[in-house]
Amino acid sequence: MTTQIIDVAREIDARKISGLQWRVFILCGLVALCDGFDTLSIAFAAPSIASDWGVPVSDFGLVFASGLLGLTVAALSLGALGDRIGRKRIIILSLLAMGVFSIWAAYARSMEELTLARFCVGLGLGGAIPSVIALTAEYSPLRLRSTLVTSMFIGFPLGAVLGGLVSARLIAEFGWTSVFWAGGILPLILIPVVLAALPESIGFLAAAGRHRDRIAAVLNRIAPDIRIGEGTTFTTPGQGTARGSIGQLFTPDRALTTLTLWGIFFCNLLVMYLLINWLPVVLSQAGLPIERAILGTVLLNLGGAVGGFVIARTMDRWGGTRVFLAAYVGAAVFVVAVGYAVFDVRLLMALIFLTGACLIGAQFGMNALAAAYYPTEIRSTGVGWALGIGRVGSIVGPVVGGAAIALGADARAVLTTAALPTLACLLGMMLLGLIRSRTKTNTIANLEKAPS
Repeated sequence: MTTQIIDVAREIDARKISGLQWRVFILCGLVALCDGFDTLSIAFAAPSIASDWGVPVSDFGLVFASGLLGLTVAALSLGALGDRIGRKRIIILSLLAMGVFSIWAAYARSMEELTLARFCVGLGLGGAIPSVIALTAEYSPLRLRSTLVTSMFIGFPLGAVLGGLVSARLIAEFGWTSVFWAGGILPLILIPVVLAALPESIGFLAAAGRHRDRIAAVLNRIAPDIRIGEGTTFTTPGQGTARGSIGQLFTPDRALTTLTLWGIFFCNLLVMYLLINWLPVVLSQAGLPIERAILGTVLLNLGGAVGGFVIARTMDRWGGTRVFLAAYVGAAVFVVAVGYAVFDVRLLMALIFLTGACLIGAQFGMNALAAAYYPTEIRSTGVGWALGIGRVGSIVGPVVGGAAIALGADARAVLTTAALPTLACLLGMMLLGLIRSRTKTNTIANLEKAPS
């Protein structure tokens, strides 16, 4: 009997996107939306909690940091676990953690209890994102992978926007605890939907070398024209790599790429969170009304959503290196220019929008790029560690911004300082381009040496 071998990734690449794949993208986007809502729920509730408990808002720094710390710990650990036990299980566990611990936060009666609850919520937040990025990438045809991963991840800022719109009304009607109740109920409602409707990654199943019936059932939904016989075996690129092994991120052909990706993620998220946290303060100190200062932050995030989609489409059509180089040059120029445009509101808002398009848009694209650099067996590990290292930057950024303002730096000084890490991102992308060029050259040389 002839054994039929099917490469599941090649079959996905060769076909139009099926209804099953769209379902995967939408459900992963909803998980990202819940993640975005819960990430910023504490920021929406903090002023009301401070007023209710009679504590200064400045005391919430540790509460904010605890959530980011939990997110970092989970991204570094649960991403690798997702490569071992599957993306779907990690997503479900993460949704459960978001839901249960967010509701616990609603019952907190002290700063210490709230800090611990937010750390635990962060574990759920950090666990979900690497898995939804990996799952979306593995169900996306290569020609559209960057676009689909980035479009899915736009659910995160949409969740933050939704949280901002809903939280104000909830707090006014029901008090600050209602924000945490909403942040808890939404992911818990999503769990049975994920259980029933979200398939496990077909690439993960194929790489595991088991679950033949599950693979066949999924592949029949994607490629119904394929006949799968009793002797059919399924493969995926990179099969045989140690699953969930951090050491596999540092093999001779990956170590420099991994470290460079970590550096770019760290610097990009450092600048992002510096601007997100301190831009309203910087603009207010420069003389803008608080309403205009807050509008600037909204436009920064809106620009990120638009820029992320444009960057992703460009990546899919022409490759990623050039568009990232342009994005980081633009980010550096526009961040500095914002500091010199505070006396022209229209120009200022346009520059802030362009800053978001280049800086936040580049980060969305980097999520897709990181997923593309690693094979299925270590994809969640690679993405999780890149995001985890980046989250360290997200903690450092606000601290750097606060220190600069405390030292008396004005808007121009703060924003010029913020431009420096974007130049480091630019250098990192240039290095990635050189690594990729060298890899292609070595591959061609090996092929030429091979016996014909």
